Amino acid sequence: MRPLPLLTALALLLPLPAEAHRAWMLPSSTVLSGEDVWVTMDAAVSNDLFVFEHVPMRLDGLAVTGPDGAAVKPENSATGKFRSTFDLHLTRPGTYRASLANEFLFASYRLNGEQKRWRGRPENLEKDVPREAEGLKLTQSLQRTDTFVTLGKPNAAALAPSGRGLELRLDTHPNNLAAGEPARFTLLLDGTPAPGVEVEVVRGGARYRDKPDAMRLRSGSDGVVTVTWPGPGMYWLGAETQDERASVPNARRRAIYNATLEVLPQ
Repeated sequence: MRPLPLLTALALLLPLPAEAHRAWMLPSSTVLSGEDVWVTMDAAVSNDLFVFEHVPMRLDGLAVTGPDGAAVKPENSATGKFRSTFDLHLTRPGTYRASLANEFLFASYRLNGEQKRWRGRPENLEKDVPREAEGLKLTQSLQRTDTFVTLGKPNAAALAPSGRGLELRLDTHPNNLAAGEPARFTLLLDGTPAPGVEVEVVRGGARYRDKPDAMRLRSGSDGVVTVTWPGPGMYWLGAETQDERASVPNARRRAIYNATLEVLPQ
């Protein structure tokens, strides 16, 4: 696993307010038809949504699921200064899900009077952080970033939740969204409905608007979030929660979920 630059690692831990960095994947198209079809995906962390101006998302945790539920190999993967990119060859009709899922442990501590920070795998904590470290604070971060594309008729085999961390059960198909129509999603934490979690929804192109026009919603007692899209476009949906259920002793857990969704005109 190649290490993320420190700025990227810290950006992925930032909270949800409008001024925060956001992690996202952006497909060149989401609904397609024909034969020998390709889609290009961009992946980045940015201040302005869907604009390459901060740091790339690394592709180490990338997994693509095809319409039959089997893994699909991405092609032509590359990481540049501001974004990563890869191609998907859509050889079967149905829905594909591209996911970037990463799990890291973040530590802050003092050593010889200096403040230190570390990021890595939980199994490397004892090796990399000195025993004489003082004021050790640990955060276990689980982050998932999704996007979806469909060739021909949509199906649901690729949409099954993993049961780990924060994610969505897509009660409304993610490639069947229309402006002015409500979409129903269920927020899950470790496979169980997650009530009372704040969800932010932002339409792309905010740098060309006077206001970001972010929608802030909260999951109900059953974990359900209903979004009525104000207009067509590409949207970013993000949610985050913290708890004491980390697998590492004395650590807090931070679970983050992001998705990019296209909403079409009615």
